[in-house]
Amino acid sequence: MSVLTTKQIMEIIPHRQPFLLIDTVEELTPGVRAVAKKCVSYNEPFFNGHFPNEPVMPGVLIIEALAQTGAVAILGMEENRGKTAYFAGINSAKFRQKVVPGDVLILETEIIKQKGPIGVGSAKATVDGKVVCAAELTFAIGG
Repeated sequence: MSVLTTKQIMEIIPHRQPFLLIDTVEELTPGVRAVAKKCVSYNEPFFNGHFPNEPVMPGVLIIEALAQTGAVAILGMEENRGKTAYFAGINSAKFRQKVVPGDVLILETEIIKQKGPIGVGSAKATVDGKVVCAAELTFAIGG
């Protein structure tokens, strides 16, 4: 059973359709870690152009889904409620296999450093237990 539904996620982060890229949160320790799920459907708007005869989820959107997962973790802290987490950097991003319609992405982001409003998350996305993407994401919390 999910810890947070889509509606509850939208109470924490400002993202909305079609740019809300996580469906549910499966595990949450505010300020520490979050695990989210994204069920990739053939109806995703980006599949119209990426690519028409071979639909593949763009890597940048996998990174964004990981960032949204991290944002739930950091903005789930009471002192950060109502704030926004902005991208400040992406390091060591690696893509290991394609994500296609029918895949269920499991998105894990752990906050590994934070000093004031700046922090870093270690993030990985898996499909069927295989890592499809891993990266280190830097964020800045704004009002």
